[in-house]
Amino acid sequence: MVASQRLGSAILWGPPGVGKTTIARLLADGSNLAFEPVSATFSGVADLRKVFAAARSRRTIGQGTLLFVDEIHRFNRAQQDSFLPYAEDGTITLVGATTESPSFELNGALLSRTQVLVLKRLDEAALSTLLDRAEHLTGHRLPLDDGARRALIAMADGDGRHLLNMAEQLQALPDPGTLLDIAALAHYIQQRAPLYDKAQEGHYDLISALHKSMRGSDPDAALYWLARMLDGGEDPLFVARRLVRFANEDIGIADPHAIQQALAAWDVYERLGSPEGELAIAQAVVYLATAPKSIAIYRGFNAAHRSARRTGSLMPPARNGYEAQITERLRHSAVLRARRQRG
Repeated sequence: MVASQRLGSAILWGPPGVGKTTIARLLADGSNLAFEPVSATFSGVADLRKVFAAARSRRTIGQGTLLFVDEIHRFNRAQQDSFLPYAEDGTITLVGATTESPSFELNGALLSRTQVLVLKRLDEAALSTLLDRAEHLTGHRLPLDDGARRALIAMADGDGRHLLNMAEQLQALPDPGTLLDIAALAHYIQQRAPLYDKAQEGHYDLISALHKSMRGSDPDAALYWLARMLDGGEDPLFVARRLVRFANEDIGIADPHAIQQALAAWDVYERLGSPEGELAIAQAVVYLATAPKSIAIYRGFNAAHRSARRTGSLMPPARNGYEAQITERLRHSAVLRARRQRG
């Protein structure tokens, strides 16, 4: 798009610190567009109107505008709709940045007029390149030995902004005289907290990863995703409830004891709490991951539901004489009990 000078509106979707704002600035520079940044956290419709008016003025002299909206998912649907006419008539080229799934957070009309570009967390090679460039720009190499340098990159956890912030802290240190090793680095720099939002995308991604690992009979992976969730502050009871569901849906009749293991883990955690009760949840995760799998009950019950809705109120089979006698006796007993209760 940049090479042909036909830049279309886009949504940059990815975790924090992967360069969404930087990419938007580069797109504006590469397409000779004026760069107008706004943040959905601090801006409203009045601010957007000013931007649209300025973009119209530029357009009269042949200058285009790239409107960059950070955290675009924080705008409500009415605010998102305000972009549509200006993006459609070419007054602006809209580039939005979001850490949340566009399918859930952005309205359909906006998505139909933009291209969603997915950005991944930065890998070790990208972070190393970023660190090399920062050192080149400042003219100073960080006082780290090879092990500490690798540890610094690992501590960034895929977040380029966090890596640069840590590098700035190290640049500001007085000359240590010798290169810092891993222990000395840990003294000066705190490790980044794992990226996990219990109410947003990370929550659903990790519970899905745990579910799929157990479904794929991979206990090591299942324990890893469980640990990631608990370290991120997830409520262990949420995981326990998910294990009960998994035992019903994915194991079912292949191992009837699986549901008992899941319920026992839930009960143990409620009795012991953290951290002791988490071991019971981990044991249940391993049991469910290694158990045989069957979704026969799940499929059969869903098929029965579909059949019941499709066929309506079919009459049940006729009762035989013995069944009719039992039914009459039960009805008679119920009538006698009701009379006694009325006195």
